[in-house]
Amino acid sequence: MLHRTINLYRESFEGLRPEVWYLSLVLLINRAGAMVIPFLTIYLTSKRGFTFEDAGLIMSSFGIGSVLGSYVGGWITDKFGFYRVQQWTLVGSGFLFWVLGQQTTFWGMSIGIFVLSTVMDAFRPANQAALAFYSNPKNRARAYGLLRLAVNLGFSMGPVLGGLLIAGLGYQWLFIVNGFSCLFAALAFRLLLPPGRLEKGEEEPDENEVLAESAYRNIPFLVFVFFLMVGAVAFMQFFSSLPVYLQQELCYSEAEIGMLVTLNGLMIVFMEMPLVHKAGQHFRSLGIITVGYLFLAVAFLLLQGAAWLPVFAVGFMVLITIGEMLSMPFASTYTAEVAPRSRRGQYMGLQSIGWAVAFIIAPTLGLRWASAFGFSSLWYLAGALATISAIGIFFIDRYIRRPSRKSKIRL
Repeated sequence: MLHRTINLYRESFEGLRPEVWYLSLVLLINRAGAMVIPFLTIYLTSKRGFTFEDAGLIMSSFGIGSVLGSYVGGWITDKFGFYRVQQWTLVGSGFLFWVLGQQTTFWGMSIGIFVLSTVMDAFRPANQAALAFYSNPKNRARAYGLLRLAVNLGFSMGPVLGGLLIAGLGYQWLFIVNGFSCLFAALAFRLLLPPGRLEKGEEEPDENEVLAESAYRNIPFLVFVFFLMVGAVAFMQFFSSLPVYLQQELCYSEAEIGMLVTLNGLMIVFMEMPLVHKAGQHFRSLGIITVGYLFLAVAFLLLQGAAWLPVFAVGFMVLITIGEMLSMPFASTYTAEVAPRSRRGQYMGLQSIGWAVAFIIAPTLGLRWASAFGFSSLWYLAGALATISAIGIFFIDRYIRRPSRKSKIRL
C-alpha cells in the first residue's frame, strides 16, 4: 500500500518541464507573503469601521479591477508575450500594496484596491499562457495542479503568518510584508527565467491559427465561462463572507480563522496532484468540473451546522477543498485545450474575467444577503449557485459530445 502511494506521488510529478517548476516556485514565493486578501474584510469592518455594505462595495472594486486586468492582461500577453507581462505586474503589485496600506477612507480604499487588482490580475493570463505553452495535453492538468499546489502551499503559510503578524505588530504590517513578497517574487522570476527564455517569439502561431476563432465568439466557451462565474460567486464566499461569519457570529479569533484556512492549503498540497493525476487519466475535464461544483454545494449545506459544532466548520473546509481541487485545475486545462495558440492569452483572459466578475458580485451579494436575511440563508444560496453551475457545465459537456458536432475533442 505504501509502495503504491509513493509510486502515485512520483507519477504525479513526473514529466513536467523545468520552466513549469520555476513558474510554480515564483508563485510560491509570492503567495507565501499573501496576507492582505484573507483578512481584508475583517480589516475593513473591525479595524477601519466600515459597515458590511461598505466593505462589500470596497471588495467589489477589487473585482472590477480584476475584470479590467484580466482583459488587458490577455490582450497584452498575445501582443507582447507572457514574460514581460509577468515581470512588470509583479513589480507593480509590490509597490501598490504599500500604497494601499496608507489608505483610510472609503474612496481611498476603493480606488487603491481597484488599481491593485487591475495590475495583479493582468499577471494571471500571462502566467497561465506560459504554463500552457510549457506543458502538453497529457500533463497539462498536472502542470496547473502544480501551480495551484505552489499557490496554496504559500497560502497555507500566509494566513498563519498574517494572523501572528496582526497579533504582534498590527494590520499595517500585512501590507508591508505583502508588498515585499511581490518584489521578491519578481526578483526570483528574473533570476530563474532570464529575459529571452519566455519570449513570445518562441510561440509563433502556425498558418492555420492566424484566423483562429476569438474567445468572444466561441459560444460554448462563453457559456462555460458564465457557469464558471456562477460557481465562483458561491466559492468566493469562502474569502469574503466566511471570515466575517466565523469572527462575528461564531467568535473565532484571527489566529483560529488562519488555522482553519490553512487546512484548505495543506489538503491541496498533499492531495491535489495525485487526485488530478488519477482523475485526468479516466474522466473528461468538464465532467470532473461538474463533480467538483457538486462538492461545493454539499460543503455549504454542511456549514449550517457550524454554529452548533466546530467539526462542521472543519467538514465544510474538507468538502469545499475537494470541490476546489476537482474544478479549478481542469477549468484551466479545458481552456488551454480549446484555445488556439495565437489566442491563448485571450482565452485565459476571458476565463479570468469570469472569476473577476464573480469577485464583483460575491462580496456585495454575500454580505448584503447576510445582513438582510442572515448567514444561514446565505449558505443555502451559495449551495444553490454551485448546483446551478454543476448542472450547466454538465449540459455543456453533453452538447460538445453530441455526434452531430463536427469536431470531437476529448474535453
